[in-house]
Amino acid sequence: MVDTSLISTERIQVLPQTDDQAGIIRWNPQKSLFYCAMAVMGVSALPFADIKDWTVFSLLTGVTILAGHSVGMHRLLIHRSFSASKWLEYTLVYLGVLVGMAGPIGMIRLHDARDWHQRQIQCPAFPSHTAGFWQDAWWQLHCTFYLDNPPDFVLEKSIAESKFYQWLERTWMLQQIPLAIVLFYIGGWTLVGIGVGLRVFISLTGHWIVGHFAHKRGQQRWVIKKLPVQGYNLPYISWLAFGENWHGNHHAFPESALLGIEDHQSDPGFLFILTLKKLGLAWDVKLPQHTKRREGLTLLT
Repeated sequence: MVDTSLISTERIQVLPQTDDQAGIIRWNPQKSLFYCAMAVMGVSALPFADIKDWTVFSLLTGVTILAGHSVGMHRLLIHRSFSASKWLEYTLVYLGVLVGMAGPIGMIRLHDARDWHQRQIQCPAFPSHTAGFWQDAWWQLHCTFYLDNPPDFVLEKSIAESKFYQWLERTWMLQQIPLAIVLFYIGGWTLVGIGVGLRVFISLTGHWIVGHFAHKRGQQRWVIKKLPVQGYNLPYISWLAFGENWHGNHHAFPESALLGIEDHQSDPGFLFILTLKKLGLAWDVKLPQHTKRREGLTLLT
C-alpha cells in the first residue's frame, strides 16, 4: 500500500502512486566501469610518480573539489545558497564535473533524491547509508537504487533549458579528455594517470566515505525530530573535505552557504565564497539565519 504521508520537496514531487520503499539496487555498468577504470589508471601510475605529479594532483584535487564540487555544484547549483554571474556559475560547475561524479543535472537528481528519501518517516538502506561499510561502498560506488514507482523530478527551467548544462550532462565523462591531453603534454602518461585517474578515484571514494560516516556517527548539535536519518559533523577533516564534513549543520540549515556555523568550525568552501563576495563576484550569500527553519529542528544541549 502506498504511504500517503510522503512529502514532496522543491524538485521531487510525490505522485499518487509514488512508493519510497519498493525498488531494487542494481549494478550500474557505466558508473562502475568508469570508477574502476579511473582506479586502474591511477594505481598503475603510482610507481612512476614524482613530486611534480603529486603537486599537480594536489592542486587539481583541491580546485575541483573545493571550487567545483563543494561551492559550484553543491552550494550554488543545488542549494542556491549564494548568487553569481552565469559565466562564474558555469566555470564552477564545470570544475565540479571534473570531479567525475556526474553531470550537473545528474548531480542534482542524485542529491535531491537522497534528500527526499531522508525527509520521510522511513528511509531505505541505500539513501540512508545504513548498510555496513563494504556493502555501502559497493552500493554507492557501483550501483543505483531504482524505485518501482518513483516521484517526479521537476527541474527549474534555468537549468533544464541551459544548452551548456545539457551539453555537460551528455558529455560529463568525456570532460576528462581535454584535461588529460593538457597533462600529457606537461608530464606524459604518468601525470595523466595521477592527475586524472587517481584524482577521480580518490575524489569519488573520499566523497562516499564522508557521506557514509556523516550519516552514522560523529558530533551532533542539531536533530530533526521524527526523522530516522540524521546528519553528523566529522571534526578534524575540514581541510580535506573543504567544509562538507559539517554534515549535521547542513541537515539543519541546507540552504546556508556556511556549513561550519560555529566559531571553531573551519569551512574552506565558505572562505572561498567570501573571497568571491569581496571581489564582487558573489552576492546574496545565505547564512543559517537567512533560511527557513526546518520543522522539528532542535538544538541539543
